[in-house]
Amino acid sequence: MTVPVLTIPVLAVLGFAVWTLLILFGTVGVYRWRRILTGRTRIGQWTADPDGGTGVYPRAMRAHMNCIENLPVFLAIVFAVDRAGLAAPALDTLALTVLGARMAQSTVHIALAPSDGAAYARFGFYFVQILAMFAMVAILIAAL
Repeated sequence: MTVPVLTIPVLAVLGFAVWTLLILFGTVGVYRWRRILTGRTRIGQWTADPDGGTGVYPRAMRAHMNCIENLPVFLAIVFAVDRAGLAAPALDTLALTVLGARMAQSTVHIALAPSDGAAYARFGFYFVQILAMFAMVAILIAAL
């Protein structure tokens, strides 16, 4: 069997997906199961409301939702780049930038209580992701 070679952008999408799962199971899941197993909450009591709960939980819910909202956009861009057969160090760097900035944004979102400073940091990391994705699209369009 031949092992497929995955490009750096495809690996970055995979990393983004794994990060999304880690946030879900490492924060939201742990919080919920701890409350269920200690009898503080019934299993059927949970809703999709990200503002339910206290402390880190609502921030982790929001960070997870942010990942879910942005993963398809990044995936579509990388799919188009990969389908076009483009390979360039700039695309690799931009894809890894998206992943790194996403991880930083999520970490800030989960770790820091709401404040102007935390919001500026989250927005800064998000803006880096958006710029990197637009740059990837520009490279793709220029290559067509």
